[in-house]
Amino acid sequence: MGTDKRNRQKENRLARRNEVAQNTKRQILRRRITRIALLIGAVVGVVLLFNLSGNKDESQTSTSDSVVSSESTVAPASAGRFAYSEGECAPADGSGSKIQTFTSAPKLCIDLTKTYTAVVSTSKGDFTVVLDAAKAPGTVNNFVNLARSKYFDGTICHRAIPTFMVQCGDPTASGSGGPGYSIADELPAAGEYKLGSLAMANSGPNTNGSQFFVITGEQGVSLSPNYTLFGQVTKGLDTTVSALDKAGNDDPAANGVPPKEELQITKVTISEN
Repeated sequence: MGTDKRNRQKENRLARRNEVAQNTKRQILRRRITRIALLIGAVVGVVLLFNLSGNKDESQTSTSDSVVSSESTVAPASAGRFAYSEGECAPADGSGSKIQTFTSAPKLCIDLTKTYTAVVSTSKGDFTVVLDAAKAPGTVNNFVNLARSKYFDGTICHRAIPTFMVQCGDPTASGSGGPGYSIADELPAAGEYKLGSLAMANSGPNTNGSQFFVITGEQGVSLSPNYTLFGQVTKGLDTTVSALDKAGNDDPAANGVPPKEELQITKVTISEN
């Protein structure tokens, strides 16, 4: 009987150890599932922020080019060089008429040996951007030509998320407007986005049109390099850009639309040196 009792005690101890082991495995599995769910949620969140599906909220960050790309042919990159189109160049002195609809992307309108600067005048003041034609010649050419066409004058920055970005460049202020064409990506390397970076919004590869965003906080700095980087704010970062950021819509359900107050671009002035 003593031996039977010891055997039962041994079996009970073994059963308890097995039960503890099983509970431990279940806890580890639950933690793994939770981590995977959180990761998927984060990825979905980024996709929602930067996916231009054509509805108002989600189209706010990518150029709104679900409309643009359906209207025109993308000018693709060719052998590492940007393939320009045949659209006319606006007068460099800014004397041309205001144009907000185009039949094709522009031909090469800038001098790639020169440096181009944009002064963006907004309802919150001015900020100055040095455009990077060395790394993104096609995008800078496009932005300069649109600015010289007075395309951005009087438009609304339709989306702003605090500590993330302010998005502008849609003349319809709906998140689904564009110039009538798309241009190819000129993507940066990972880690190149900075506070004050100017980048193109898009709805996927090679769908850039006119919508752009200014990075206003750390959330934007940590973006994956899926958006053409073509300029850097050099003046007005602590004043105008900060004021634009503070006017952002901080309601997660709103996805930045609309900002807490109207943010207008009154004028974009281009200079070359």
